[in-house]
Formats: sequence, structure tokens, C-alpha cells
Amino acid sequence: MSLSHEILLLLFYLVIIVVACELFANAIESLGAKLNFSEGVTGSIFAAVGTALPESMVPVVAIVGAWTSGNSELSQHVAEEVGVGAILGAPFMLSTLAFCLAGGATYYFRKKRNTNSLKPEPTGFRRDIEFFLVAFTLAFIVAFLPQSLKLVRLFVAIMLIILYFYYVLETVKASEKLVASGHGVEESNPLYISRVFSDHMTFVVIQLLVAVGFIIFGAKGFVHGVEGLSNILGIPVIALSLIIVPIATELPEKVNSVIWIRSSKDTMAVGNLSGAMVFQGSMLPALGIFLTPWTMNLTVMASGLLTIIAALWLYYCIRRGIEIRARHLVLNGILYIIFVGIVIYGYA
Repeated sequence: MSLSHEILLLLFYLVIIVVACELFANAIESLGAKLNFSEGVTGSIFAAVGTALPESMVPVVAIVGAWTSGNSELSQHVAEEVGVGAILGAPFMLSTLAFCLAGGATYYFRKKRNTNSLKPEPTGFRRDIEFFLVAFTLAFIVAFLPQSLKLVRLFVAIMLIILYFYYVLETVKASEKLVASGHGVEESNPLYISRVFSDHMTFVVIQLLVAVGFIIFGAKGFVHGVEGLSNILGIPVIALSLIIVPIATELPEKVNSVIWIRSSKDTMAVGNLSGAMVFQGSMLPALGIFLTPWTMNLTVMASGLLTIIAALWLYYCIRRGIEIRARHLVLNGILYIIFVGIVIYGYA
């Protein structure tokens, strides 16, 4: 295929992802409103896990496929390395580029919102970042433990799973109080599918499933498009993938957050990002520890360290009560640029 054809194909899948995210955000709002959940639960759990599906599938398919297909030892090693990189790369993209884009969206829509600050519900945001820092740091440290300490590694993997379910319980438990204080979910628009059918919970679920299906389809198509583009440009697919593929697989979170920032639903916008970080920083590393040697190369280690730095900066802003503006999230974008430089230098 020609270069122009590959670019058009990438744009096609990008449009699918954007439209699917609009459907998803609309269905999630309707679901949260009907269940009388807070914006924190709706954004940090429902939206976060739903939009995390595309990037979560990459390591799962890579690792499980290598173990079940009877590939050679070399192929299995490559698949495991890709799996570990994808697991640790997803939280990196969210904590750096995604939050930087959220800051940019806040600035862009400042007149419509009548504010240039991002104002999520503080206790939920702080809870998300605290749980993420504990889980992700544990998973990161385990990669440096000797392979002989299998029981310690398995213990940490189990703890990560328990930690995530405890996080879900704490988030749900805080929901009732948040709803009473005015942080309940309100629909920006009626359920889109209700224009044809009734506004019933059944059709909320149908629209949600359709949206998730198109999100996964669009993200996978975008990834394959990147592979084709790498062949045409003569750039190693691993180098291009480390930079572009994570952007594609994280697009649902980014687009949904921009949609909610535009509607001044900051708690849902931020919770969509920070909640996905908790899920991808605990459940997916647990899978990696269970099924792979869980070791790191230099590039993956760099992304892990930069992720922790980005999360610590967010936590610092929360603890100091800083009113988060676009300029505060520029640092997160700079950390992403630093990583791009590391990748380009490493594969130059």
C-alpha cells in the first residue's frame, strides 16, 4: 500500500475511535445517572475499565498467545517482552501525555467552561493516585527481584489483585456521600439510542457494548495501520510502536476525558484517566507477574521511572491543594517527550 493510503486508513480508524468514545461517554453518563452513582464511581471504575479494554488486550493476547500457541522459545521471549512493555507502557501514557492533553483541553475550553482550571472532586482524585502509586511501585520493584524468589513474586501479584478490589470497594463506599454533596452523575444529553428506542437500562447496556466493540475494533485497526506505516517508512516497528501504538490504544481515555472537560464534568474526566491508571497499574501487572519472568529492559525501565515521577507530581499538586491549570500539566508532557527521545536514541 502507498503512504497516502496508510495515512487515510489511520485517519479512518481514528474517526471510528472518536465516534465510539462519544457513544461510550453518553452511555456511561446514562448508566451512572440511572444507578445513582457518583461521578467518581462512574469515571474511575465504569469508564476507566471500559476504555482500558483496547490496551489491556495487547499484553493479554501477546502473553497468553505465546503460552498456548506452541511457538519457539525466541518467539515466546519476544511476546513476553512486548507484554511487559505494554503493561507498564499504558500507565505511562496516561500519567504523562493523557494528563498533559487534559490540561490542554482545559485551556482550550476555558471560555465555554468559564474557568481555566481543572477541578475534579479532590478526595477521589487523591485516592486514585495513592492507590496507583502503591500498586505500580510494587509491580515495578518486583521486576528487579531474583527469579528464584517465586513465592515473593506470586505474593505481590495476589496483593495487587486484592488492592484493586479494595480500591473499588472504597470508591463505591464513598459514592453515596458524594452524590449527597452534589457529585452525582447528570446526563449532558439523552441516551443517543433512545432517539430510536426507549430510554431503558437495556438500551443503555446495548449502546455501551456497541461502543466498546467499536473502540476495540478501531484501536486494533490503528495498531495494524502503524505496522504497515513502519514497513513503508523503513522504521523498526518496535520503535514506532513504542511511540505511536500506546497513543492509539489510550485514545479512548483521552477522547472521553476531553468530551467531559468540554462539558465541565472534571471529576469524570480526571477519574477516567486516574481510574484507568489504578486498573492498569495493579490488575495487568499481576497478570504479567503470574505468566512472565517479569523483567525489564532499559526502555521499559525508563518508562516506569517516568510514570512514577509523573504520578508523584500529580500527588504533590493534590496534597498542596494546587488549583490545577494547563501549565501545571506541562511537566507531564515534558516527561513523555523525554521518553520519545530515549526511544529514538535507543533505536537510532
